[in-house]
Amino acid sequence: MSRAFVKELDEAVGGDELPDRVNSPHPNLVTPEGLAMIEAELARLHAASLKAGDDRTARAAIARDERYWVARRASAQVIETPPNPDSVRFGVTVTIARDDGREQRFRIVGEDEADPERGTLSHVSPLARALMDKQAGDVVRVGDGDIVIVAIA
Repeated sequence: MSRAFVKELDEAVGGDELPDRVNSPHPNLVTPEGLAMIEAELARLHAASLKAGDDRTARAAIARDERYWVARRASAQVIETPPNPDSVRFGVTVTIARDDGREQRFRIVGEDEADPERGTLSHVSPLARALMDKQAGDVVRVGDGDIVIVAIA
């Protein structure tokens, strides 16, 4: 990257400060594990800040991330998983069968916790929104296909 570009970027964002990460407009629902993840990230950033020393670039990135996670912690609404869910809700694990024969299992979690490859799905994702309040056995239209809710736990 050209030093001129970096200098322009430094001047555009006030030198030592990076633009804030965008917070979601949706309610910040989190599982208890999600809140613990936020706390762990804040602790990691605090440690990184101590190690950054005089590195302005690193300190700016850390400060930006700290602002984001502090805001996320402040707005977090911890939702406990219902003990015996009879319909799809935040925090539950839902097993679906797609019309192509694939079966998938997802836990519906907060936006910062979501990682579909690890089996967690954001509560604001189109799939999660389509599944909300449905029960086992319900057929739900998602995209161009149908899915069947096989189980809710």
